[in-house]
Amino acid sequence: LETLPSIGRRSKLRRNRRARQPKTDSNCHAAFPAKSEDRFFRTYLDSLPLMTPSIPSSDAELAPLSRASGISVRDLTVRYGLRQDVLSGLSLAIEPGEIVALLGASGCGKSTLLRAIAQLLQPTTGSIEFDGGTAGRRAGDLAYVFQDATLLPWRTVAENIRLPLELGRHPRAAGHRRSQLPLVGEPSDDRIDDLLRSVGLGEETRDRFPRELSGGMRMRTSIARALVTDPSVLLLDEPFAALDDLLRSRLNDLVLELWQRRARTILFVTHNIAEAIYLSHRIAVLSGGKVAKTVDNSLPWPRSSQQRTTMEFATLFGQVSSSLAEVAV
Repeated sequence: LETLPSIGRRSKLRRNRRARQPKTDSNCHAAFPAKSEDRFFRTYLDSLPLMTPSIPSSDAELAPLSRASGISVRDLTVRYGLRQDVLSGLSLAIEPGEIVALLGASGCGKSTLLRAIAQLLQPTTGSIEFDGGTAGRRAGDLAYVFQDATLLPWRTVAENIRLPLELGRHPRAAGHRRSQLPLVGEPSDDRIDDLLRSVGLGEETRDRFPRELSGGMRMRTSIARALVTDPSVLLLDEPFAALDDLLRSRLNDLVLELWQRRARTILFVTHNIAEAIYLSHRIAVLSGGKVAKTVDNSLPWPRSSQQRTTMEFATLFGQVSSSLAEVAV
């Protein structure tokens, strides 16, 4: 009985130590369950030091916009282990500033293509080039938005948006010394507020935690985080799939608004034919690990929600539906 108080004190001390130990971003990988998408998000976090540039503190300091990057994919094959090829000799050329939608049945390789372009996985064969260069990414030139918002739960909205820049200070990627990493600027509060406004969030959300946000607000924060490095290539992997139709439509308009302000090259995955038509210049239908069909989108620009009810939109919807049905046979 005399030993019980000391045991209780030691146990309390251990609990207090665990409670005081902060969840740092250095071990943020452990905070995510071992789902497939989270595994690729962890790889994305590891790659950020290689792609993070110096960022101006406000829009007033932004340099003139550099030209959007084109993407050339040639004879790309991706094989997981000993299984059948997920992508098999796929080729696709995307013009600078073009928006291309990827459609196809589940498992046809749409997300795999995005991950290969983002260098989140190593292709078995083939090449990926940006504007005629090598497959390597330029600093900060590419951003990836996942289907889940993948926000760090212990960080506020503003801190989540700053994450790519903060990770750029640390040699997280294997084999890269700190001296090899690009210098990173710290965005001012005004710059964060500008990003929040650009995705339709008010300044009052900057100090909230992800648990205090709706699904749409979390996804908007994820988009703002992707834009903090001012990328010229934006990869969207079904980011609106889990949202209701009304919110999905609003975020579709947000993507177009962001593209009109700054003409980035956008490649996005969707299972929604109407979304593919509304957002894209061109629709690539994947089947058997290849681009089976390509549909040129003749819907006039600029896009507006009223176009969804037009005969031209309905005609395109039927054309894309027929293309999906043909490749599924």
